[in-house]
Amino acid sequence: MPLPRLIPCLDVADGRVVKGVRFESMRDVGDPVELGAAYSDAGADELVFLDITATLDKRAAAVATAARVAEQVTIPFTFGGGIRTVDDACAVLEAGADKVSVNSAALARPALIEELAATLGSQAVVVAIDTEDGRVRSHSATREAGRDTLEWARECESRGAGELLVTSIDRDGTRNGYDVEQLARIGDAVQLPVIASGGAGNARHVADALAVASAALLASILHEDPARLVSLRAELKELGICLR
Repeated sequence: MPLPRLIPCLDVADGRVVKGVRFESMRDVGDPVELGAAYSDAGADELVFLDITATLDKRAAAVATAARVAEQVTIPFTFGGGIRTVDDACAVLEAGADKVSVNSAALARPALIEELAATLGSQAVVVAIDTEDGRVRSHSATREAGRDTLEWARECESRGAGELLVTSIDRDGTRNGYDVEQLARIGDAVQLPVIASGGAGNARHVADALAVASAALLASILHEDPARLVSLRAELKELGICLR
């Protein structure tokens, strides 16, 4: 079984990294390229960049940002936001990303997942699921998607997704710990790697998530001090977590 991964996540709006609590009250925390490079240097296994306003603004993916990131980081990264077609995804990969993340567009037209998997390979297709109370939400958690979380996770798998990035909306940015119970249910429902997102506040939280998920997404816990990733790795090893 592959060793678990630590993946800093950078939510991007208007070309800047932002972070809020439960998808609200966003504050500026830095430049995506600078932060991405800092995490790469600090030993992150991968990175995730999500253009969180692209769907709301009905914009295309920020390919230029993906290209800037690719010039500065030496580790794989996923890019999401505004990817509605195979051509959109190909543009992001050609800019230097290793994987694409889709969310609202896949909910609106699930066949997109199959199209992406057929063209890019499942290993390059990440479906992001924003969930609350067992239901999926879309458009940066502003809309009810009319989907049960477990049923949607299974459908994503059947359509060819390579990974699921699961964000617990009520835990996002709180630093109160991941929704481990929900992550475990999703992990039992699918055979895909599940990336846990929403709630990391300390090493114990991350260790608990990695007991049921393949990777932990990290944001608030790192953004004010990217070097925290180094000490976090050491703390996780002390807790018995074997990392890459």
